[in-house]
Amino acid sequence: MRHDGHCARAPDDENAARARSPPGRHGRARAGARTERGLLCITSHPLPGVDSRLAVPISPYCPEYAPFFGFMGAALALVFGNMGAAYGTWKSAIGLATIAKLPRNKVQTEMVMKSIMPVILSGVCGIFGLIIAVIISSGMRTPSGPGTTTYSLYTGYAHLGAGLTVGLSNLASGLAIGMCGTCGVQDSCRQPKLYIGMVLIWSFGSALGLYGLIVALIIATKDGSELCELTGPS
Repeated sequence: MRHDGHCARAPDDENAARARSPPGRHGRARAGARTERGLLCITSHPLPGVDSRLAVPISPYCPEYAPFFGFMGAALALVFGNMGAAYGTWKSAIGLATIAKLPRNKVQTEMVMKSIMPVILSGVCGIFGLIIAVIISSGMRTPSGPGTTTYSLYTGYAHLGAGLTVGLSNLASGLAIGMCGTCGVQDSCRQPKLYIGMVLIWSFGSALGLYGLIVALIIATKDGSELCELTGPS
C-alpha cells in the first residue's frame, strides 16, 4: 500500500464493507482514507471538510516493521557471539582435561594455570556480542503514537548489519581459539617452550572478534531518524 496520495488496489470484501457502511459525519470517508473505483488511498492531507487534526502523516522510510531488523541485529549479535564462546570453551576445556593423562613427571604445575588462557579468550567472544546487543537495544525507540516513530529502515538495517558483523566474527574467533586450544594446551604442557608461540596464536585468533567489534561499533552508531520527517511525494 502506498502513502501520501498514492493508491493501492483494495480487496473486494473491504470495498463491499465500505459500500454497506453509512456515511461519516459530513457524508465523507474518514480523514486520510478513501476508496475510489476499487482503489484504497492513504494520504497525509485530509479530505475537504474533514478535521485536519485527524490526519496522520506516515513516512515510507519509517514503517511499523522497521524495529524488527534492529531487534534481530541485537539477538544475532548475542547468539552468534555466545556460540563462538561456547565452542571455544568446550574445546579448550577438553584439551585442559586431557593433561591428566600425561605422565606426572612431564607436567609442570604452573602450566596448568597458564593453560586457562584459551578458555578466557573464548569467553571474551560472548562479551563482544553482549556489548553490541546492549548498544543496539538502547537505540530502540518506542513510538508514542501513530505516525510518531523515529526509527527508520536505515537505522534498522544498520543495527542488523552491526549484529551480524560482530556475531559472525566472534563465532569464527571462537572456532579458531577452540581448535588451537585443544592441541596447544597439551603440547605446551609437554614442551613448555611452545607456550609463547601458542599464546601468540590464541591472541591472533581472539583478534578476529575484536575486528568485528570495532566495525560493528561504527555501523551501530548510524542514525537515520531524520528520514521519518519525509513523507514522500504529495
